Amino acid sequence: MKISVLGAGAWGTALAIAASARHEVLLWARDAAGVTAMRADHRNARYLPDSPLPESLGLTDDLSAALAHGQHGLVVIATPMAALRGMLATLPAGARCLWLCKGFEAGTGLLGHEIAREVVPHLATGVLSGPSFAQEVAAGQPTALVSASEDAALAQLGVHAFHSERLRVYSSADPVGVEVGGAVKNVMAIAVGIADGLRLAAELMGRKGPGLNARAALITRGLAEMQRLALALGAQPETLLGLAGLGDLVLTATGDLSRNRRVGLLLAEGLDLEAILQRLGHVAEGVYSAPTVLARARSLGVDMPITAAVVDVLEGRLDTHGAMEALMGRQAKAEW
Repeated sequence: MKISVLGAGAWGTALAIAASARHEVLLWARDAAGVTAMRADHRNARYLPDSPLPESLGLTDDLSAALAHGQHGLVVIATPMAALRGMLATLPAGARCLWLCKGFEAGTGLLGHEIAREVVPHLATGVLSGPSFAQEVAAGQPTALVSASEDAALAQLGVHAFHSERLRVYSSADPVGVEVGGAVKNVMAIAVGIADGLRLAAELMGRKGPGLNARAALITRGLAEMQRLALALGAQPETLLGLAGLGDLVLTATGDLSRNRRVGLLLAEGLDLEAILQRLGHVAEGVYSAPTVLARARSLGVDMPITAAVVDVLEGRLDTHGAMEALMGRQAKAEW
């Protein structure tokens, strides 16, 4: 199969590496100098410096060439959510497309499948998601993903493109649930990072802060928030208990490679958000999607107190201690 991956960040590069063992893969990057460097160094020094690029992997900064390459195979959009609308608009007639980006579009509050309905309603589109750190996929470490589309043939095409002995890909007919899981888990990872950061800070001072009980509570109640929003948007409830829901939430909230978890840890240290983002150097989607997730939830009458607390911290209305106190001080209620 001919596969074009549009976007040479860590995740796009990792999937391009994984697929190039079995398919003709062309990786597109916007930066011509970056493409030249990747060709010379045989690695993506900025995003995946420890992962060699296979000789079989094609590289280009020519978007038209990349679109033509994947037009009759598969086009994979691997940009941040903010660029999805523009990339969809470039797709040629007949193209089949999956995107990797996770989140709600700023301003409109739309998920990827809703954007696609506006921009390319005539094309088969879907999402590839799941618990996956790019470094591990590029290194060939065992990983499981889900390829989701309302078009069953496209969902299966995603399986065919990426399924291997090291990368297990399941199909799904519920892109709504898969996308909500991918968007909200980033916000919850910030919350868990804050709790873990407060615990570490308290231990350094010989005090008791939030412990592992708090982490478990945040993950579980975060999943409940995720599921409430997904159901309000028409998702299937079991999707949120699968790879793109619970699986991705656990990984992003507890994994040391998680940028969103790192944001929470640094917020708990008292760093301001601008300094944190400069230190990270890469996009942490939860920072940008949290206010949009909350706005979309409120428009649907969905209660998301953990998300609201994260937004209050990010926007400076609460410090991290105040956010934990606000969550613990909520009125008692039935779990379900």
